[in-house]
Amino acid sequence: MCAEHDGRADRGLSVVTRRALRTTLSACTSFFVCLYALDRPVAATYALFAAVSMAALSHIPGTGRQRAAVMVKATPTAWLLLTIGTYLAIRTWSAVVGMLLIGFVLAFVAAAGPRAAGAAPGLQLLYILPCFPPYAPDTLLERLAGATFGLLLLVLAEAFLLPEKPGPTYRRLAADAADTAARCVFELGRAPYTLSAASAETATAAGGSLRPFRVDEADRPAGPGLRDRALSHAGLAARTLLARLVNLPPPPPPPGPVPMEQEAEVLTAVGRAVTETADLLDGRADTTEAADVLRRVREQAAASAAREAPTTAPRGRRRAAVLEVTDAAVALATAAELAVRGRHARLPEDVDSGRFWYAGKRAPRLWWHRLAGHAGPRSVYFQNAVRISLALAAARTVAGVDSLPHGFWAMLAVLSLTRTTAAQTRATVRVAITGTMLGALATGLLLALIAGHTTVYAIALPFVMLTAFRVGPVRGVGWAQGLFTLTVAFVFAQLAPVTWQLAEVRILDVIIGSLIGVVFGVLAWPRGAQRELHRAVALLLTTEAETVERTTAAVVEGGPGHVPDDRPLQHALTMAESAFAQHQSEPRTTTEDPTTDWQAAMMSGHHVLWGSRRLFVRGGPAVGPANSARLDHRAAGVATRMRKAAEWAGAGAGEAAEAADPRSGPTVPGGPATDGPPGVSSPRFFAALAWLNSLDVDVDRMTASDHPSGASGPNGSSDPNGASGPNGSSDPNGASGPNGSSDRPGPSDASRPSGPS
Repeated sequence: MCAEHDGRADRGLSVVTRRALRTTLSACTSFFVCLYALDRPVAATYALFAAVSMAALSHIPGTGRQRAAVMVKATPTAWLLLTIGTYLAIRTWSAVVGMLLIGFVLAFVAAAGPRAAGAAPGLQLLYILPCFPPYAPDTLLERLAGATFGLLLLVLAEAFLLPEKPGPTYRRLAADAADTAARCVFELGRAPYTLSAASAETATAAGGSLRPFRVDEADRPAGPGLRDRALSHAGLAARTLLARLVNLPPPPPPPGPVPMEQEAEVLTAVGRAVTETADLLDGRADTTEAADVLRRVREQAAASAAREAPTTAPRGRRRAAVLEVTDAAVALATAAELAVRGRHARLPEDVDSGRFWYAGKRAPRLWWHRLAGHAGPRSVYFQNAVRISLALAAARTVAGVDSLPHGFWAMLAVLSLTRTTAAQTRATVRVAITGTMLGALATGLLLALIAGHTTVYAIALPFVMLTAFRVGPVRGVGWAQGLFTLTVAFVFAQLAPVTWQLAEVRILDVIIGSLIGVVFGVLAWPRGAQRELHRAVALLLTTEAETVERTTAAVVEGGPGHVPDDRPLQHALTMAESAFAQHQSEPRTTTEDPTTDWQAAMMSGHHVLWGSRRLFVRGGPAVGPANSARLDHRAAGVATRMRKAAEWAGAGAGEAAEAADPRSGPTVPGGPATDGPPGVSSPRFFAALAWLNSLDVDVDRMTASDHPSGASGPNGSSDPNGASGPNGSSDPNGASGPNGSSDRPGPSDASRPSGPS
């Protein structure tokens, strides 16, 4: 274990060293060329800070080439920000308004996924840089040329200097999981028609490989685009399929040869389609014939089940489980087709427009859908954007009104030190100010000793910069601030004569920026995602309970199938998962139970959403008085336990005086009609019973003694019964949103078919 940990640490240090070398080489080269070869100090300043902002201040995930691709796409945005910042900086009020609006937009775009979130701080700095003296719109072209030169060298360094070996892509992991599912299906087609222990373990491991914390952040399909949504959907469907195969009940003693022959035909079609899907994802084939056959077989099997006379419990459970396997395989094949071919995917006309609502949609609409879903005070992305934009605007006001020298440093302090919780911001500020003061002391001494010998600063700058970007990320924010103080002093000493008083100005600016960050950290949602997570999970569990009761009532009453209006559940799930995603990056508080399994609530939400939709769409006859009582009793028990867990979560958000014990069982009375195994009934009854049983397992996971409530720490919990999405949540139907959160419409989004996104 220790050796493995040391190996991971060595690899992490190696990555930091590579990034420090690339940043130093691109920043210093562009700076020296512009300043000494071309005699363009303005271009030199913007070249250096463009490279530093996108390499050191940004946290773009992935290998060098993956980061280079993001930087290339962000370059036009950088040009636009530099232009706007240059013209708005002429007056303080326009600069403040621009900082407020653009600061919000750049922070809010984090909702679009880890790559956009990683690039946002660097783009913020590129807008901040021209907002301070000298106010010289006539130098705009020189500023743009310098920034472009710095970014160009950085992109080349990231792409070609000391390249890292990329890990397996999410698409490859999904292909491997599909291969494993195909082998499991073929094993289930032979006696004894169950998986061996070794195969079940392999299937569980293959599904677990798609969990978010086991996938590099750059490879997680968390973006709003069609291919990312579809690839996430494929991973979710693969996990669902594997879980259903592991838990497929054995066939009952056949009353005749026909049912077994029908199931064998279905499983054979599933195996062929999943094998074809694995080849499609891995680039080994380009056909979809087997998937088309599977869709026809599924329709035939569903129609046959609807016509089948009431049957026994073992037979009904087996039929329902096989149909669930088929649904997951169809979802996997459809999502894989979309992930590989995008808008050119060859899909049947009757494809599920609820599950795959994003099929054929253009990127602007999908981006708008993602951002609009988080445009409200209950979204942590919205909260973070408000917090940082207000702090930046306040810092710009102070710098403009008081003519703060080098006020850019105060705003940089706000940008780099403000955290999502007030406690975390205060702790960071204390360390940062200490590091800045020590760095400023060393800087003042060196400036006094070196005086105006610019050659010394030029020779020392690459070594100082390399040390800053190599040591800072490893040793923490105090070292980073101290060494960066020394770095910027050596840069400005080459642009204009400086004295030891530059270090004094640096301390003043950092203190002002830090205090502003602390103030807005206290005023704007000081607890970060913690309170919001409690509130969002409480709403999610309450909405789940209502959905369970509404769906069970529809099954009991019978009738034709229709698409349910499940947008409230979708929106609740979106808010809970986005809060959960941020919560994972925040430090734990001493009052929080470290065993709280927040992820379990996310899993139950996806299970409720998927199962409810399938039962509503399927339709069927009424289930009869005795079995109606069984379903009602089962649903009432599950819903009651969900509401008790919701009361516990709401108490954590300060919304209830007392927290009910979420481990207490349901208070629904039993009776002769609800005791004992069910008799003969329709396939829809057994499908509903299997769904409620799976939800009861979810509630058990949420209310277990070692997980007092519903929902996860950073790594979540393993779920052998459900498919885990990019947060580890089970969602065979929906694509996931940023940092693994499911991206779903809010209640106001009535312009598109309701269904998982």
